[in-house]
Amino acid sequence: MLRSFDRQGVFLGLLNVVLLTAGAMMAGANFIDSYNLQSMAAQVPELGLLAFGVMLAMTSGNGGIDLSGIALANLSGIGALMLAKLFVSPDAAPELFSWSFAGIALLIGLVGGLANGLVIAHGRLTPLIATLGTQLLFTGIAVFLTNGSALSLGYIPPLDDFGNSPVLGMPICFALFLVVAAIIAFVLRFTPFGVRLMLLGSNPKAARYGGIAERRMIVLTYTASGLLSSIAGIVIAARNASVKWDYGGSYVLIAILIAVMGGVKPEGGYGKVGCVLLAATALQILSSLFNFMDISNFFRDLAWGLLLLALLAFARFDFGTWLRPSR
Repeated sequence: MLRSFDRQGVFLGLLNVVLLTAGAMMAGANFIDSYNLQSMAAQVPELGLLAFGVMLAMTSGNGGIDLSGIALANLSGIGALMLAKLFVSPDAAPELFSWSFAGIALLIGLVGGLANGLVIAHGRLTPLIATLGTQLLFTGIAVFLTNGSALSLGYIPPLDDFGNSPVLGMPICFALFLVVAAIIAFVLRFTPFGVRLMLLGSNPKAARYGGIAERRMIVLTYTASGLLSSIAGIVIAARNASVKWDYGGSYVLIAILIAVMGGVKPEGGYGKVGCVLLAATALQILSSLFNFMDISNFFRDLAWGLLLLALLAFARFDFGTWLRPSR
């Protein structure tokens, strides 16, 4: 009998194949040519990294969720661009500027994630309310810094290559995404942090009796989620050669959808990185198919919302009880 991960992974893998086949049949052979496959792969990391952050928050239990991901990603890109330009000229030293930009963005993500964790752990606010509040805070800071306008990076070779260029047929940003996924999977499966996080999410009372520092775990978890958001912010800036406060308005919904579709339990204690990765690629294939079919963004948002509600209902429905004959 297949384990739950194997069943979920096989299902999502087959879903990817079915969507690619349907895309080829409905949109033509161009849908599965190398150029379009590379384009789809380059778009996966933005949402996939945010979905990993949501996965970590959900896994921690206690109604865990991070709604501030895309707002922090945008703020990381904006803050990194403005600060890096104070010290390094992108024209005179593009490589140094790129590394400075990435380092500052990661630092902003760490600080933002730490703020989330401290508010939730020590302020005793529910994660939903806390991260909704910090989402508005991060967005407000970004709007204040930019006056609501987009900031252009221009053409900076290292950043542009990272966001758009393939190596051995694979976009560099997608390769980084796979590396990050492997690191998260290793941490959750083979380190004390991962074991404690799963126990905290599945049985918080047992975790407390077992000596696990609940507040510390929550702070570390949301700090890691903030770091993932900042990496997503770097990818967004590199791919678009600009940063803006309202980029990815529907990304919060889609990131949650990817996590739930990947089998992460909203009540906590369970989540598999491989399944979330496959869910991210499946939704990207579906989104690209919508593009080929010229379906409007409004319909897409409607489709994502309905799919999320359906998956949540499906996850909570007890089919065994429904199928059991009545007496």
